[in-house]
Amino acid sequence: MKQFIFWVVLITISGYFMLQNTGCTHEPIFTDPIDPIDTIGNPIDTFPIDTTDFVPCDDHVVYFEYDVLPILISNCSVPGCHDDATHEKDIILTSYAKVMSTGKVKPYDLYDSDIYEVITEGDEDKWMPPSPRVRLNQQQIDVIATWISQGAQNLTCDLDPVCNITNVSFAQTVYPIIERNCRGCHSGPAPSGSISLENYTAIRSVAQSGKLYGVTARLPGFIPMPRNRGPLQSCEVAQIKSWIDAGMQEN
Repeated sequence: MKQFIFWVVLITISGYFMLQNTGCTHEPIFTDPIDPIDTIGNPIDTFPIDTTDFVPCDDHVVYFEYDVLPILISNCSVPGCHDDATHEKDIILTSYAKVMSTGKVKPYDLYDSDIYEVITEGDEDKWMPPSPRVRLNQQQIDVIATWISQGAQNLTCDLDPVCNITNVSFAQTVYPIIERNCRGCHSGPAPSGSISLENYTAIRSVAQSGKLYGVTARLPGFIPMPRNRGPLQSCEVAQIKSWIDAGMQEN
């Protein structure tokens, strides 16, 4: 009899707890997805680069889009000169097709190309860019001269898919980017927007204000730069940011 009572009590208690558990259903708890963990110690590639059609740049070749066009956009195809709206003397220097059709460039013939003649002109009243704008430096002149001598072709290539943003040098990396893409507008006695980017001191000042990264990264609230052309390459923007984050050293 005692054994019978024991089993009755046990069944009653078990039934009570079963009813309690089915009386409230909890919604599953969702958490943010967890980043994958590499258990063998190798870095996880979250941004794989497709190099199937990768065409490496040749250091001995001048590429129009990467080497020549930024010089022309920054120094020549500005408002009042050879941009699409002004087209001074019907010369437009905003694209390869327009340079070749209006710029009087003779492939392989340096001294019969008007564009080379005006950037090396000895008469101040005739040289381009015109005063008071800053003349092209010798390195920029050499780039254009080499491009013409190599046939003034519209060759393309791909920059190194590995973007180095470690220990970025001002002299070797940041300044060449700015000189190639920005110096033409932001130099001389009357720089565009009253912003000069001629030297380290001036560039550091603009970087400290947040404007250098803001305009080159085309962040909201900033005027996209460079003007009248596409953005800087993502690697170039990343290198500028890395230099700024590291303290904007004159290295």
